[in-house]
Amino acid sequence: MRLLHLLWPHLLLDLARARQPSGSFPTGVVVIGGQPWTDGTVLDASPEARRLEIRRGLPLGTAHRLAPEATFLDPAAELDAAAAEAAFGRLGDFSPGVAGTSDPADPAFGRFEIQIDGLERLWGAEPRLVERLTAALKPMLPGAPRAGIAGTRFAATVAAGHALVGKPAIVPPGAETMWLAHRPARLLTPDPDVRARLARFGLRRIGAVAALPRSALVARFGDEGARIHARANGEEIVHFRPRRSAQRVVLALPIEPAVADLEPFRFLLRRVAAALADQLLARGSAAGLARLKLELDLAFAPAGTPSAVRVDQRFPEPTAEAEAIERLLFARLERQPPPAPVVRLELELADVVPAAGQQIPLFVPQAARNARLAWQLARLALTFGEDRIQRVELTDPEAPLADRRWQWHPVDVGDAS
Repeated sequence: MRLLHLLWPHLLLDLARARQPSGSFPTGVVVIGGQPWTDGTVLDASPEARRLEIRRGLPLGTAHRLAPEATFLDPAAELDAAAAEAAFGRLGDFSPGVAGTSDPADPAFGRFEIQIDGLERLWGAEPRLVERLTAALKPMLPGAPRAGIAGTRFAATVAAGHALVGKPAIVPPGAETMWLAHRPARLLTPDPDVRARLARFGLRRIGAVAALPRSALVARFGDEGARIHARANGEEIVHFRPRRSAQRVVLALPIEPAVADLEPFRFLLRRVAAALADQLLARGSAAGLARLKLELDLAFAPAGTPSAVRVDQRFPEPTAEAEAIERLLFARLERQPPPAPVVRLELELADVVPAAGQQIPLFVPQAARNARLAWQLARLALTFGEDRIQRVELTDPEAPLADRRWQWHPVDVGDAS
């Protein structure tokens, strides 16, 4: 196997800087993770902060004591995750085997793994492939990555960490053990205690660790010793598992002549929803989000009328029931009808996950209806307004005052727009 690792060591900092207008990003000591009085840890830090020993995982309060003059920035988790997901989607155009995380709180955030076996005929030799991938990701991720190619995940990670920007580190096939031999032994484990003990024993290079018997490392370090021995000898211990690409189903339907009234339009919406729901049922899947796009006929519309209307509706629970999908979307359209006749309908069901079963009691005929309460509440709130429909939650049935025995909560209508 040949694996390519693209590494942005400080992607959170790069993304935060890219979102700010030119010249407005704070200079000097910058810490990303939250304010120092919150219960959180450092997610990323500027070079000036790192010179003060402010590292990822350090409590924010400790970082503030090390650098009281630092600028602390709140994380933008959703924006950062969206940027990473866009990058994964673009990488999927080059290779079906892509792995990594889009969670900014994960220490591996900023590392993208691509399986490149057999891609030479499509995209050229390995250095050329790195150039193509770097260019493809440039609109989504700021800066240039470090690139490393090897036959194991550990070797590829080390290679990316030692590579120069614009110059990939390529380990020849089968040469992982030889290439790793001269690298620092502290790279073999994230455990600081094990790192310190390796240094005390004089094992400062990976080659020195690889020369030791496996039994000696296991006797000294336990299970971590076995993992250290495997990594040092170029063996794969955590196998590559590609991400599952996000699933979605889309269907569009032209409408001739254009439909201005909601009732005939509802018939078309039901047909499209039923067709997509059948696809989900055939896959054993369910969708958590619907995206409806309506293209409008502006021939007789007032000036300034938009050419299309988009409705994003999140479901109370993942579903493959056409009737439930159609009713919730139609309730949204009744609340805010299209401003002009509709000439084209496009429905997408996204956030597709494996369908989950539902246990229904044998002797309670209405159990299924009770399970659909969230759907009924969402429809009522869309029809009559969120401020008029609420749900009650029992908090303390034994409270002496009746108004403290429950709490009212707003109904989530699932507006994802």
